[in-house]
Amino acid sequence: MDVNGGNKRVFQRLGRPSTDTKRQEVCYHWQAGKCNRHPCPFLHRELPPPLPSTTNGMSSKRPHGFADDSGPPRRSPNFNSASTWGRAHGGGVVGGNRVFRKAEKLCNYWVQGNCSYGDRCKFLHSWSIGDSFSLLTQLEGHQKVVSAIAMPSGSDKLYTGSKDETVRIWDCQSGQCTLVINLGGEVGCMISEGPWVFVGIPNVVKAWNTQTSTELNLSGPVGQVYALVVGNDLLFAGTQDGSILAWKFNVVSNCFEPAASRKEHSLAVISLVVGANRLYSGSMDHTIRVWDLETLHCVQTLTDHTSVVMSVLCWDQFLLSCSLDKTIKVWVATESGNLEVTYTHNEEHGLLTLCGMHDLQAKPVLLCSCNDNSVRVYDLPSFSEKGKIFAKQEVRAIQTGPGGIFFTGDGTGQVKVWNWLTEPTTSVQ
Repeated sequence: MDVNGGNKRVFQRLGRPSTDTKRQEVCYHWQAGKCNRHPCPFLHRELPPPLPSTTNGMSSKRPHGFADDSGPPRRSPNFNSASTWGRAHGGGVVGGNRVFRKAEKLCNYWVQGNCSYGDRCKFLHSWSIGDSFSLLTQLEGHQKVVSAIAMPSGSDKLYTGSKDETVRIWDCQSGQCTLVINLGGEVGCMISEGPWVFVGIPNVVKAWNTQTSTELNLSGPVGQVYALVVGNDLLFAGTQDGSILAWKFNVVSNCFEPAASRKEHSLAVISLVVGANRLYSGSMDHTIRVWDLETLHCVQTLTDHTSVVMSVLCWDQFLLSCSLDKTIKVWVATESGNLEVTYTHNEEHGLLTLCGMHDLQAKPVLLCSCNDNSVRVYDLPSFSEKGKIFAKQEVRAIQTGPGGIFFTGDGTGQVKVWNWLTEPTTSVQ
C-alpha cells in the first residue's frame, strides 16, 4: 500500500479590526471572477497578511499505560497506581509539551473537493491532526457503514464487514479487494481467532476457517448479533434480545456446539470483552454486567453510565467503558473484588467505540471514536490528546494490525489504513 501522507498544511486567516459592515471573509465568487451580488456581503479584496500567530490548539503528552487485548500486556512502571488516571490533565491543561497549531475543524468544502481557498483556508485540509501517525491508504468498496474489521493472525488478508450485507476481503500487499461475500444480512460484528473468522448477522453467526475453507452456521441468536469474543475456549455472542450465547468447538465433529445461554440484560448486548477470568458485557440498558468465566454466573452489575454502553475494553486489572452519555470510565477492582470507577473522562460528544494499542515507542494509546465524525487519540493513563482522526461520517470500527498499522471504518463505507511513525513528522514548540 502506497504511503499517502496528505496535505497537512493548515493556515489560520486573521483579519485586522475594521468598521466595515461587510463580513471579514473574501467572496469566493469574486475570486473566481463571477460574483453577481450587488451589494455583496463579503469582501471583494484580498485579506491583509496574517498577523503573528498565537499558540492555539491542544497539547500532547506521552505518559504511560495501555494495550490491546491480544497478547501479553506491556506495562509501564507507574501504571499500577489507579490514582494516576487523568492526573496529568490538571483540569484540562497540560504544559511543557508539543502544541499543535492546527485548525481542528475539517473543511466541508475540501471534503467535497471544491474549497476555493486552498492553502489559505483556515479549516483543516487533512484527515488527521498529530505527528505520531499518518494515513497510508484508503479502501473503497462498501456502500454503507463499515461495522467490523478483522485481520487474522499471520494472514495477509484484511476482512471488513458492512451494513451493506457484505464482507470484503482485501489483499494487504496490493490494497485490492479480492473477494466480496454476500451474506443476506447486515454485519453487526466480526472477529478472528486462530484460523477462524466469525461474523455476526441477524439470527446467526457465520464461521469460516481460513485454512480449510470450512464454513459453518451457528444458530441460536435472536435478532442482530452485535458482539463476539472468545474466552476460556468458548465463543460468546451478544444479541439484540439481550442474550449472551456461548459455543464450544468439538474437534471430533468439527463443529461448534451450544454451551450456554444467559439473558439478564433487558436490552441488546452490543459489546463483549474477556479479561481477568471475567466476561464483561455492555448493553443498551445502560449497564455493564460482569460474568465469571468458569460458571457463567453474573457476579456484578455496573450502573454508573446513564446511557447506552457502546464499548468495553480490558487492560490488566482495569476495565474501560464508553457510552453515549459522553464519558469514558476507568474501573478498578477493590479489595472485595468488585469494580468501582476510579476515573471518568468527559467528552463533548457521545462515544462509540474504544481500541487500545501501543505506538512504535511501546507507549500505550487509546483510540476513541465520537459521534461527531472524529476519533480522539489519547496517551494513557493521563488522557493527554496526541491527535485526532476525521471522517466523512462517524467511525464505527477500529482495528489494530501488525507492525504499527491500524484501521478505521466509517459510515460512508470507507476504510482507512494508518500507521504509527517511528519519529514524529513535525514538532511545533
